[in-house]
Amino acid sequence: LHFFNPVARMQLIEIVSSPDTDPVQASRAAAFAHRIDRLPLPVRSSPGFLVNRILLPYLLEAVRLLEEGFMAEQIDQAALDFGMPMGPVELADSVGLDICLSVADKLSEFVGSEVPAVLRHKVDAGALGRKSGQGFYNYNKRVPIKRHQRLPSEKSGEIAERMILQLLNQSIACLREGVVEDSDLLDAGVVFGTGFAPFRGGPIQYIRTLGWDRIRRQVQRMEQRHGSQFSADTGWEALA
Repeated sequence: LHFFNPVARMQLIEIVSSPDTDPVQASRAAAFAHRIDRLPLPVRSSPGFLVNRILLPYLLEAVRLLEEGFMAEQIDQAALDFGMPMGPVELADSVGLDICLSVADKLSEFVGSEVPAVLRHKVDAGALGRKSGQGFYNYNKRVPIKRHQRLPSEKSGEIAERMILQLLNQSIACLREGVVEDSDLLDAGVVFGTGFAPFRGGPIQYIRTLGWDRIRRQVQRMEQRHGSQFSADTGWEALA
């Protein structure tokens, strides 16, 4: 059973099974999740399971944007404008940059995305985020000190597109690999596990609403502009 932090607030629990897992035990695990008033999501055992696997490329793209000179406040505001409940930079600080780095080191090759150097430098310097008082933000009594810096709406939209396309492309990969049984479970898992803008219906529903071919072309354009971390997963054809 994979709980999410903070445990007292996060409703989702991933119920992780391998091909050798006794179905009775998986059912008991799901029943336990119901008993403690949580939402069980059955997932196949694979690196990062579902939620962390999908969330990591999104967070790493936010850190790349920091390396390119965008401010944390600008990146977070772009995500908030899209409908995310918290910006990715503040989220990384809240999780702990040391934890983010540990997960990134384990999963970066698997998801086809290198770890940005600035993340490792922050951890090496002891700037671990909210818990240390300094990360990508500085903190006063665990509250981030933010400067109100906004980008023009068009530029902010481009930033949001880069981050969200990473999340969507990884969602397609998870669906293709059968990490969850179907797109409805994937959408529910990502909404409840990451806070993905609920009014958009989840990643796969969002892709279907805008058009799978349109989104895939956007991913391909991003690969041409920004590198192989945007390489379109082969699962896009299956979704069509």
